[in-house]
Amino acid sequence: MTIKQLRAFLAVAQTLSFTQACERLHLSQPALSLAIKGLEETLGGPLLIRSTRSVRLTPEGETLLPLAKRLLADWDNAEELLRQRFTLQLGRVALAAMPSIACNRLPRALRRFRLRFPRVNVTVHDVINEQVIDMVRQRQVELGIAFEPETREGIDFLPLFDDTFVAVLPPDSPLAEAESVDWKALLAHDFITLQRPSMVRILLEQALARQQSELPVAFESHQLATVGRMVASGLGVSAVPSLCREQMHELGARCVPLFEPQIRRTVGIVLGAGQELSTAARALHEVLQTTLCESPPT
Repeated sequence: MTIKQLRAFLAVAQTLSFTQACERLHLSQPALSLAIKGLEETLGGPLLIRSTRSVRLTPEGETLLPLAKRLLADWDNAEELLRQRFTLQLGRVALAAMPSIACNRLPRALRRFRLRFPRVNVTVHDVINEQVIDMVRQRQVELGIAFEPETREGIDFLPLFDDTFVAVLPPDSPLAEAESVDWKALLAHDFITLQRPSMVRILLEQALARQQSELPVAFESHQLATVGRMVASGLGVSAVPSLCREQMHELGARCVPLFEPQIRRTVGIVLGAGQELSTAARALHEVLQTTLCESPPT
């Protein structure tokens, strides 16, 4: 059966008139008759009994009528649903982002996306850097935002910006008034950081290991917000990507540039290798590219 044949049958069955069915479908009588004949041949028998004065359904035609209505309704609904998704009147896209992005620059990008495409639903998975990569690689999400991975097997990486780590200090610390802080001065205080396997924790440990130093951890947490609040309360100091500066200030801590060593890492969009994005994901990808590269408010 074809959609054209079912529409032809339904038009005749509802009007019981080939003339009226032709007008409804904007078809010629020969074209309509050919569609009905093709449907009957496909199904194996007559569906309509046609005389010079009337048209009526055979028992098989009566059986097909409600089925044809339902099939065509489902077809039309599917067609409209896909049209809405292609035109971004409706849609859904899943995104994974590491916490330092999800809590800071991402909301501004999502707001811009929402204003442009208010009927597209976005699911955000706030997970550690390694999980972002894995979720993209396993096609659990279409887009990811993460630090540049050491291996790009199964993924593509679009660099957006380089981020450096900053020192996070209590507001009443003498170091909070400095233009910059070195690691020696920072590590003279109790250190607060994220728990493993956070990429932030790993980058800190790797950078200090290259300087033949260890990270002396006094407190650790799974959440950046908890780290910031602990620092603001005077429990110690920390170091986080500079893209978290706004969040740390809101929590009551202060951020100062950190050097010797300076920790720098590229942040970008992660895609499945060779993956064709949905229309909604392509639109979100475009907004992320432009918005995440913008400098955060000072």
